[in-house]
Amino acid sequence: MFQRNTRQRQIILDELRKLTSHPTAAELYDIVRCRLPRVSLGTVYRNLDLLTRMGTIHKLEWSGGEARFDGNPQGHDHLRCVCCGRVDDLDSAPVDVSAEATRDPHGYEILGHRLEFFGLCPDCRRKPHSESNENTKGD
Repeated sequence: MFQRNTRQRQIILDELRKLTSHPTAAELYDIVRCRLPRVSLGTVYRNLDLLTRMGTIHKLEWSGGEARFDGNPQGHDHLRCVCCGRVDDLDSAPVDVSAEATRDPHGYEILGHRLEFFGLCPDCRRKPHSESNENTKGD
């Protein structure tokens, strides 16, 4: 799929790649507006969708949560805080997810995987216990 690389799309991609925080579209929109004051939130959403379909970035989606975006298209896994929503990269998973370990007895050809670990980030772990529990109900 060939897509002309517009100035807006390149700035959105540049700003996303500067971040390791895996922002939501709205968070990235606030950042991009510093360089493109007239950009619309819809333009940011459309470009993030296109960049995702092109495989240039990754869209991280969890049930009940707002999608976040990752400017690193290389395969890696994530840690997600169930309290505040923070997402961090996990460079090496503590389990074996190699092609050898994931041979499927059902006849699937495995094309990839997505592995997510969830828990409490260091900041939320420092909060009083009852406050963290209130925010995690329903997960």
